[in-house]
Amino acid sequence: MNKNILTVPLALSMATTGLAQERLAQMEQQASEIIAKMTLEEKFAQLMNETPGIPRLGIEPYDWWNEGLHGVGRDGRATVFPQPIGLGASFDAEMVREIGDAIATEARAKYIVARRNKNYSRYTGLTFWSPNVNIFRDPRWGRGMETWGEDPFLTGTMGTAFVRGMQGDDPVYLKVAACGKHFAVHSGPEATRHSVNVEPSKRDLWETYLPAFEMLVKEGKVETIMGAYNRVYGESASGSKFLLTDVLRQQWGFKGHVVSDCGAVTDIHGGHRLAKTAAEACAIAIKAGLNVECGSSFRAMKEALDRQLLTVDDIDRALMPLMMTRLKLGILQPDPACPYNHVGEEVIGSKEHIALARKAAVESMVLLKNEGGVLPIDKNIHTLFVAGAGAADAFWLMGNYFGISDRYCTYLQGIVSKVSNGTAVNYRPGVLENMATRNRINWAVDEAAGAEKTIIVMGNNGNLEGEEGEAIDSERGDRDNIRIPESQMNFLRQVCALKKSGIIVVLTGGSPVDVREVCRLADAVVMAWYPGQEGGYALGDLLFGDENFSGRLPVTFPEDGDRLPPFEDYSMQGRTYKYMTDNIYFPFGFGLSYGRVGYDNLVVKADKKTGASVTVTLKNNGTKAVAETPQVYLSAPGAGVSAPLQQLVAFRRVQLEPGQSLDVTFDIPLERLKTVQEDGTRKLLKGEYTVTVASAAPCRRSVELGVSVLSSQVKL
Repeated sequence: MNKNILTVPLALSMATTGLAQERLAQMEQQASEIIAKMTLEEKFAQLMNETPGIPRLGIEPYDWWNEGLHGVGRDGRATVFPQPIGLGASFDAEMVREIGDAIATEARAKYIVARRNKNYSRYTGLTFWSPNVNIFRDPRWGRGMETWGEDPFLTGTMGTAFVRGMQGDDPVYLKVAACGKHFAVHSGPEATRHSVNVEPSKRDLWETYLPAFEMLVKEGKVETIMGAYNRVYGESASGSKFLLTDVLRQQWGFKGHVVSDCGAVTDIHGGHRLAKTAAEACAIAIKAGLNVECGSSFRAMKEALDRQLLTVDDIDRALMPLMMTRLKLGILQPDPACPYNHVGEEVIGSKEHIALARKAAVESMVLLKNEGGVLPIDKNIHTLFVAGAGAADAFWLMGNYFGISDRYCTYLQGIVSKVSNGTAVNYRPGVLENMATRNRINWAVDEAAGAEKTIIVMGNNGNLEGEEGEAIDSERGDRDNIRIPESQMNFLRQVCALKKSGIIVVLTGGSPVDVREVCRLADAVVMAWYPGQEGGYALGDLLFGDENFSGRLPVTFPEDGDRLPPFEDYSMQGRTYKYMTDNIYFPFGFGLSYGRVGYDNLVVKADKKTGASVTVTLKNNGTKAVAETPQVYLSAPGAGVSAPLQQLVAFRRVQLEPGQSLDVTFDIPLERLKTVQEDGTRKLLKGEYTVTVASAAPCRRSVELGVSVLSSQVKL
């Protein structure tokens, strides 16, 4: 082997690292000098999300509040990708990285235009408050749609990929600044988030609630962390010394800045009653490690200083990471060295980004049932009926925190685009909501029953689930239960009373729903989530066989929502695939395709010093190409007693042509084999481990569904 092939990149890497460190040191000096030139009033103003300019220092106004959950949000035209819960279903970290990069590219272009137009308003900046890496611990939570699912490893992997795409790969400059939120132990209920105190066990804290944040900080080098509204162990999460100083900065080495959730500092005195005044709340937050407030309580900063609750040094320390972020973005003062200064408008909604959005939507959708091969649909079908209010409404594609595209493809449009010109396709909303019409004869029922095949779009939308205050028919955004609205179910029942086969249900929404009756009545069931602007085209591709289903559930679908643990209980017992022993209808990781992949020849090797190696042979036994996602689960000694029943430790999307066999190897680092103890520490337990490779989380329900499962025992 030519040694130069190895040494030249290494030398270049070392040189680049040295130059980067030198430039960052210069930025630190520059930041210190700028802070020293500010007046106290100017310093106070720069610690709030909406900051005024300082013309004498060459600093323009800037608002730190910007959204980029699945596309540049709330800032006009942008490519709208699937909601994160759908992206989580793709199990495709590389694609998620590409999406993060596409969002950042459009953000840069929009920023340049906004500044050229002297537009400094909210949502036009480069500090994006995403991704949300909270764990989707309870399917009733309205904001679960913003997350990547219920598993910390999947969440951390996808979130880290998103951050890397957003922030770019320059050793000094940031394309945009990403933000891991909401730190920490935030996952509903929405109604009590401003006052609740949560005290998870140390095991749950370190095993479930913190790992994804740790991955974002250590592996993704995320620039921003957002505190949560709730208290954790009695401290406001946005003013917690334990979280923001001890864990985030000291244990994990976080170097970026921390922002409060909007109004969370006000909650310190108004909701949690941890302080009597706004000035006292400011002091608590700043001393704990908060850098910038989204809200208005920091207007009391001068009072806090006058009362000696804070010092000027405290203010300067809080300002330093903020100045560094803006310098690394190249926007604090004019910086011609920033490589992202010249992104053109043509990237916004580009053909490449549209294609990526369509690919993501295809990969996100999950086939839950396909009885009798009702799918794929023949494009030359004679009669096809489409029903459901969401079939022709773009809002059902979008989720929350969305941007606005100049092109949307509804489910109806995507379906119609696939069929032959000789096919009779008809559509009616079908569902009669209370007094929605004076005509009490629902003609859609007979039309649906008379067609060869009927596609019914049903489920949730942003009016039924979301953040506090977003949804209009729920408990401040959360759902009281996981049932599909009764009006929709009644329509399905009426159709099924007349039509005994050929019924395809497409479910929308951002969270698990009770699908027992739907699966009894329908021949095929698809979970489409909120797939973004290309969702209709993606659904058409899949239903008519131009693409193969490959999505996998990133959350468990419970059998009965009434048997879930209390929503207010933050213990993980009885929650997610890691601790659920029953009440599972569709397991985490489950999803069908137009084919069958066989699993064979599992070989597991483990070492106490290096970790484990897992190899399995996959074979595509079908006639269509498939993207299979083998998942590796670990059950440690004492599983179910002192450890989870099983936990995901590796996964990979694998492309297989018809008839193809492939050996797939996973290298599991030692740290991932360790078990979190009662005190929160991680330990490699002695004894026998069970390693399982499967196409869904191993459980009794997976066996009933015919999931491919191979297990092997190994001692450590």
